[in-house]
Amino acid sequence: MHEQPFRSCRDLACFFFLFLDHADQVVQPKHDYSDNVRQQVYQALLMRSKNGRLGKHDTTIVSEQFGVKIRTVQRIWKRGKNQLAQNIPVKVPNLKKGRSGRPAIPIDLENLRNIPLQQRMTLEDVSSRLGISKTKIHRYLKQGLLRHHSSSVKPYLTEANKKTRLKWCIDMIDQSLLDDPKFKDLFDIVFIDEKWFYLYQKSERYYLLPDEDEPHRICKNKNYIPRIMFLCVVARPRFRDGVCVFDGKIGCFPLVTIEHAIRDSPYRLRGEEVIKPIQSITRDIIRDFMINKVLPAIRAKWPREDVHKPIFIQQDNAPTHLKVDDPQFCECTKQDGFDIRLICQPANSPDFNVLDLGFFRAIQAIQDKKNAKTLKELIPAVHEVKRSNSI
Repeated sequence: MHEQPFRSCRDLACFFFLFLDHADQVVQPKHDYSDNVRQQVYQALLMRSKNGRLGKHDTTIVSEQFGVKIRTVQRIWKRGKNQLAQNIPVKVPNLKKGRSGRPAIPIDLENLRNIPLQQRMTLEDVSSRLGISKTKIHRYLKQGLLRHHSSSVKPYLTEANKKTRLKWCIDMIDQSLLDDPKFKDLFDIVFIDEKWFYLYQKSERYYLLPDEDEPHRICKNKNYIPRIMFLCVVARPRFRDGVCVFDGKIGCFPLVTIEHAIRDSPYRLRGEEVIKPIQSITRDIIRDFMINKVLPAIRAKWPREDVHKPIFIQQDNAPTHLKVDDPQFCECTKQDGFDIRLICQPANSPDFNVLDLGFFRAIQAIQDKKNAKTLKELIPAVHEVKRSNSI
């Protein structure tokens, strides 16, 4: 009976991983050496030679000294002897010039155009459809023959929407500069919009030590994470001699109601103030916040030198937003010498509002790091982010 080399699959697996560990430690010799190293190898051989002959172990010693393969050392010495015999200067550079090695097999990637997009969403899909290994696909990506693309859904624009957007952009051109047309400076526009700020995110990424415990986060329903809607109001900042004289952060108002607790609970005492988010936003609520919150904030923070100029509040076309000729709002816009007007940006154009374009995302990214535990702590956390210099 012959003894089995491996008694179980476990022994085979242990041998396999030990072999991999040993293979990682083996340093493969470099075959292409620089011209400087090759010349030094020849000089070392020349110093060891006697009457044009080398000793029995001279090539081995030089090979180990420079970390060069012994066959390469022997070829360098042979080339040098041949050049000496022909009475020409000895030069032993690398004979490989430019691109060397096996020529690449030409491949036609044009067949990728005929594959539906839904059938080439992963490397496995592309590999199987083209009949190419994933290793080659990675190589083509590095060479720029293929590229990644992430496609996001954009708002649908009708022909009327496109014309309205184009007219909006044309109206933003300063008509007084005919010879050198430029866009308006937008110092007279105030951007407003609403956003939900969540107490925490469904998925968060952390960096931990190998022996550190993973955080365990729980909630009753991940589709109903506590949240508050904020009405944010910003304008373009202004600088004078490199100093910010107006930061443009007019206000960030939570759409909440404050009530008193009717009875005791484990979380609060009877009569304590309770913050309740307004879940259903109506036009009357927006009108109340616009008149009692937004307008006073604009009057308090707007640069004094531009009070006499018209101020345009730009909003989107949400059904709950005010009409541009809302009588109650228009009546309050003419107070204290101000001339404040409402305008609506083109439909399906969130990219025309700086809040949707990036301001909201910047606030949300920083607010996530504040570690608010309750809705009562969420409001000052958002206000702190808005006042910070990070945005």
